[in-house]
Amino acid sequence: MALAAAAPLAAQGQGPKPLKISIFSKHLQFLDVAGMAVAAKEAGADGIDFAVRKGAHILPERVKEELPGAVDTLRKAGLEVPMLTTAIVDATTPHAETILRTAASLGIRHYRWGDMRYNAVQPIPEQLEAMKPRVKALADLNRELGMCGMYHTHSGQNEVGASIWDLWLLFKDHDPKYISANLDVAHATVEGGLGGWLHSTRLILPYTRGTAIKDFVWAKNAKGGWAPQWCPLGEGMVDWPRYCSMLKAARFDGPVQMHYEYPLGGADHGNRQITVDRATVITAMRKDIEKLRGWFKEASL
Repeated sequence: MALAAAAPLAAQGQGPKPLKISIFSKHLQFLDVAGMAVAAKEAGADGIDFAVRKGAHILPERVKEELPGAVDTLRKAGLEVPMLTTAIVDATTPHAETILRTAASLGIRHYRWGDMRYNAVQPIPEQLEAMKPRVKALADLNRELGMCGMYHTHSGQNEVGASIWDLWLLFKDHDPKYISANLDVAHATVEGGLGGWLHSTRLILPYTRGTAIKDFVWAKNAKGGWAPQWCPLGEGMVDWPRYCSMLKAARFDGPVQMHYEYPLGGADHGNRQITVDRATVITAMRKDIEKLRGWFKEASL
């Protein structure tokens, strides 16, 4: 009787579905869209985080004409397109509304935005106050179109979102269905390596709808200065088991994007021509995806 009672639950597939992993299309720009689809499947990805911005497969001014066909090619290959990466900074960015309306018409509900910056003249509180109307205008547009904008977090000087608490101040009065963060935990670790990243991650996770994946170590650059050096997953400083447990606790279910910023013959930079063979790139991508899936499995993600 106990087995009979349990069977319907199992049949219903209760419990969260495993997180799906996409490859950022920047790292496959040496291929056309059809070739990218084949490569992503070979690497074991579930989808493509498709870039629509200057230098990408599709330029912003061509999105209405070219994005539907590209998305159709990827979907016919069995890949999802859970999000777009854009150069949208706010609602006034050229082509912003056309990009979002086109994405919405294709059933793509998430996109990456960002790149607001501080200046060295005004006090930080004044600058944040000036940004709030820009955030609200974009939130209003997203609400109208049913889109979720995910602000990508970077590290570095003058980057809004590097500290993360500033994004919380900008987002806390908005519905995260429309304005949210795309949390790059490697950049968060760069900015708060020992413990600061833990607090900033806890703060922003309720407003996080996407996450970007890469790893790094600190190393001296050509000028002798210390700088982040990107590396394959698990070879760097990001505490992946802890981050995955935090995603689990937050019930995170958004787009997961693989970034390959370590040397890959130019694929790391989004070059159209690369200096290594295609198989080298695919092997590196597959290795990192398999590593991440292992951590996800351990965390029941």
